[in-house]
This record gives sequence, C-alpha cells and structure tokens, in this order.
Amino acid sequence: MSWITAEAAASRLGVKPQTLYAYVSRGHITARQADGNRRQSLYSAADVAALERRRRGGRARKSVAARTIAWGDPVLESAITTVREGRLIYRGVDAVTLSAKATLEEAARMLIGHEPDAQRASHAATKGETAKARGYAFLAARAAVDAPSLGRRPEHLAAEALDLIGGLGVAFAGANRTNALLHEHLAALWKLDARGGDLVRRALVLVADHELNPSTFAARVAASTGAPIAAAALAGYATLSGPLHGEASARALLFLETAMRDGAEAAVNATLARAERLPAIGHALYPMGDPRAASLLKAIKPSKPLNAAIEAAEAASGDRANIDMALAALTLECGLPRDAPFLIFAGGRMAGWCAHAIEQRATGRIIRPRATYTGD
Repeated sequence: MSWITAEAAASRLGVKPQTLYAYVSRGHITARQADGNRRQSLYSAADVAALERRRRGGRARKSVAARTIAWGDPVLESAITTVREGRLIYRGVDAVTLSAKATLEEAARMLIGHEPDAQRASHAATKGETAKARGYAFLAARAAVDAPSLGRRPEHLAAEALDLIGGLGVAFAGANRTNALLHEHLAALWKLDARGGDLVRRALVLVADHELNPSTFAARVAASTGAPIAAAALAGYATLSGPLHGEASARALLFLETAMRDGAEAAVNATLARAERLPAIGHALYPMGDPRAASLLKAIKPSKPLNAAIEAAEAASGDRANIDMALAALTLECGLPRDAPFLIFAGGRMAGWCAHAIEQRATGRIIRPRATYTGD
C-alpha cells in the first residue's frame, strides 16, 4: 500500500487538515503512524484517490442521504466530542488522559459545559429485580413528571442532568448511599475493593461520550422536541439496549469465556467456523486501534489466559480490540455480573446523553429528516 503525507492528501482533496482528519475518523481514509516518527501520520494514497473521484463525480441527493445515515458525513454541529487522529476528545481534552483521575461526575460537568445552578437532590431507591430494570424504571418515572426542557436555562438543565446521574446510581445500586458517586454505587453493588472501584471509575469516564452514536442521536431527537432531559436520557438508554450497540460486550464475554475454557486458538477457530466475525475487534473510527480499550486493558492488566484470548482474536483479524472487549475483560477479571458492561456503558453515557440533549435544545431546532419513499 502506498502512503502520502497529510499535506499531500489535503492538497489532492482540496480540503483543510481538519477535514482530512474527519475523513479518517469516519473510516473514509486509512491512516498510520510514520516509521520512526510517532508525531507524523501517513494516509492511504488509494483511499485518497477513491475519495477524490467520488468528490469530483458528485453524488445524487439520495446517495448523500443514504451514506450520511450510517458512518457517513456529519449531520449536525457539536462542540462536545470528536475523534481526531485516533484520539477521543472531550471539549478539547483527551478522554484517555482525563480518565486517569477524573470521576464521571467531573467528566459530565465538562461535557455539559454549563455550571449547574442547584445542588443534587436525595433519591429514594427504585424497585426492580435487576439493576438494568431499575435504571429503566428510574428514568421512566422521571420522564413522566419532569418539566419539559423547552425554554429553560442551560444552567437549570445542567443541574437536572447531574441529578439524573446521581439518581441512576442509586437506582442501579438499589440503595441510597448519601453523596456517593456513580462508580461508588457500582462498586458497592458489586462488592469491589479499591482497585476494582477505580477501574470502574476509569471505564465510566472512557465511555462518557462518543460523538453522534445511535443512542446519543436518539437522545438528541427527543430533546429537539422539548421533551424533559430524563426523556432524552431514557431514549438513549433504550437505544443502548440493542445488541448491536450497548450489548456488544455480551458477545465478547462469551468469546472470552470460551477461550478461558477451551483455549484461545480453539475459541477463535470455533467463532470463524460458524462464519461469525470475531466480537469486539476493530472500530470504524479508530483504524489504528481504539484508545479507550488500550487504556482500560493496560489498567486492568488481564490474566495470561485473558490476554492470550484477546491477542489471538487480534492476530486472527488483523485489527485491535475495542472498548466492548475491554469491558468484557473487566467483567471477568473483577468477577462482575454479566450485565456489568451495559451498566457501565449506560451509567457513563448518561453524561453524554445529557450534554447532547442540552446542546440540542440550545439550537432551538427540531430534528425532522425526510425519508426516501420506495413504496407503491
């Protein structure tokens, strides 16, 4: 494969460097580090040429719409989160760096970008057989009674968002630990030691937001109508429950369990024999590997069998493990229940859902796309 510099790629496409980085983040152009120079990136000449031909030829309106809806071009502006040159950025701050010390609540304040005008309230424990069910019940109850977001000040909405994060922690744990942070609620629920609790804290920050993913888009659509922030969060929570989004770690968990039982090579071969893709490997926004997964796995220090399973999957696919694999590894390493990856994802992503809901309200616009009719 032939590689060219950023200057050459941007010149051929007639775009600014920022636009070139956006093409990389959306999987249109493959990039890699230059040999011997970690500060320089090189770009696939073939990908640049293909994109150049597509731009030169133009695209029909229907083609543009179809490509936009799935890993396509941006559909709205946001100052919250971006993926640039293989890094996840929260309002100008590297998410991996932030996760080293910050709590989810601190990350949420940063993502929301408005200082709350009130303190967190005390929450009663929500009833439900599972933590996931209690999360649904809590958000649904709040969505039914909270005031609409339409016409309210961002500072008030920020306070409501932080209150929702606190209430979700109480709902997950099934008990109110006064002034506890979300990772502390989960650590108490799972009876973790200090190290386990800190790993959960780190994971929550790493998944706090990820640009315009399906659940975040659902939250923005709800908020665009003026619905309560809790309703927007509930829309995100429900969307996250799909097996192709927030439940992706479940498949990774099954793969790792098989590898622990039968051996890494046997688990890989069994997956491929079923004509299935190896789970939680690769990510369209990270051609060089998911930095969230790399950071969390480094902190976890998986056991040799776990590490061997992950490395075998990476070797067989030629790609790197993503955050879903890291959450599955965290689940096994710390002896967490099977729903732990979803709870971590949902708890952390509450910060992003609320931030995007508030940002969407600030635009004053409703999200109402058109469909291409294909019927009789």
